[in-house]
Amino acid sequence: MHAPYAQVAETHSAVVFFVGDRAYKLKKPVNLGFLDFSSPQARAVACRRELELNRRYAPDVYLGVAEVRGPDGEVCDHLVVMRRMPAARRLSVLVQARAPVTEAVRQVARILAAQHASAPRGPQIDEQGSPGALRRRWADNFGEARQVSGGLLDPAAVTEMERLAGQFLSGRGPLFHARVSGGHILDGHGDLLAGDIFCLDDGPRILDCLDFDDRLRWLDGLDDAACLAMDLEHLGDRPLGERFIGWYAEYSGDPAPASLCHHYIAYRAFVRAKVACVRAGQGAPEAPGEARRLAGIALGHLREGDVALVLIGGLPGTGKSALADAVAGRLGAAVLSSDRIRKELAGLPPTQQPAVAYGTGIYAPAATRATYAELLRRAAGLLAQGEVVIADATWASAEHRAAAAEAARAAHARLVQLRCIAPADLAAERLSTRVPGVSDANRAIAQELAAEMAPWPEAITINTAHRGSGGGGEQAGVPGSVIGQALGAIRLPPPEPAGRPARPYLAPG
Repeated sequence: MHAPYAQVAETHSAVVFFVGDRAYKLKKPVNLGFLDFSSPQARAVACRRELELNRRYAPDVYLGVAEVRGPDGEVCDHLVVMRRMPAARRLSVLVQARAPVTEAVRQVARILAAQHASAPRGPQIDEQGSPGALRRRWADNFGEARQVSGGLLDPAAVTEMERLAGQFLSGRGPLFHARVSGGHILDGHGDLLAGDIFCLDDGPRILDCLDFDDRLRWLDGLDDAACLAMDLEHLGDRPLGERFIGWYAEYSGDPAPASLCHHYIAYRAFVRAKVACVRAGQGAPEAPGEARRLAGIALGHLREGDVALVLIGGLPGTGKSALADAVAGRLGAAVLSSDRIRKELAGLPPTQQPAVAYGTGIYAPAATRATYAELLRRAAGLLAQGEVVIADATWASAEHRAAAAEAARAAHARLVQLRCIAPADLAAERLSTRVPGVSDANRAIAQELAAEMAPWPEAITINTAHRGSGGGGEQAGVPGSVIGQALGAIRLPPPEPAGRPARPYLAPG
């Protein structure tokens, strides 16, 4: 079946007329706050700017700018003239049809990374990657969304999004500084959506970059890529979005933390939710549902990207180190071990057992205080870079736990406290049968620590009582049920309705 010769499509800011092998885009005479096309002069400038910017990505598609003349011959408006793309080859259409698009999406990641490599950079562009600029963008979108939402968005959810976004930005100054100094802030596409990508036989064509405000196109390259990852998730294929981000990271050589990717995906989803609210006000019947779904994606990613300091403690033999490693593998988190840090500070190899009694030498109170102070110092640095940190230690002292709480507060990170327990006979069996490693604890030391263990009412108790295989999902000798209990305590609840559990973006594995 041949496509219709003539068609019309409408967005919140433009009307596109399809005639034969051409498409003509007319800017709407609207002022939406974040864009102003209310005057003919503004629309003319926007058309020329759209042509110039989009030729970076698809020079054979953007053909020119045409004048629209009235009955008296006077120019009254302008049109962007484009080569008409086959609607059936839109990436959004193919994804929803479950067509094979993996190779095309990989090519988009490569094209985007290559464009970013040569994209303009500079101090003025860098400023848009600062926490202050990002905070202004969030604030502008929250304000605009409240004006246009018409009750579509849950006020409590929007308030939580504001809190989580602000908390992330407040504590990640060193991360954003590193993004700027590393050259990751650039003049990008700004609005990379699957509906504007066409999968042709000779390669993808990427259309419709953001052209109405340069500052919104000056962004982190990962932010640019996150827009398409968000849209693929919105279309029902989050795994493909994850793969796209992975390919982009590979092609661009960008080792960004998962939390930053979650933050940018959330931002992109909320921007689209706001746009869907605008379209709902213009009468688009599908827009209300889209606004709610996109807001749910935004809140979900802000929750997944919430930076946390996780204390996993307990007496020797309770399985805290095995659980710490297993949980870190699922979250892509960093693990800091008090046993390793203690020996590092003493200048000892990790597996060397010092010939000293408990409470003396490297286990003297002063050495223990130094160990926990160093652990928290390193944790603070990692939290500032957007990493989730698992702190594997006994955490027997209330003083050390209070210091951890202060470190989390200073880093604008959530504090999660998990206390591992196991029956005494099982813990003793584990201590007597485990292979030598970084820990020096034995049954006698476990008894000493048990006597010193201060009450820990703030902690969530994780019972690790198991012997042998834990069945499906076991990792590092820890049953999947125990890992799941710990992960459930660490993760923020998903937005309603609950989505499927998913590994964080850019996490290893």
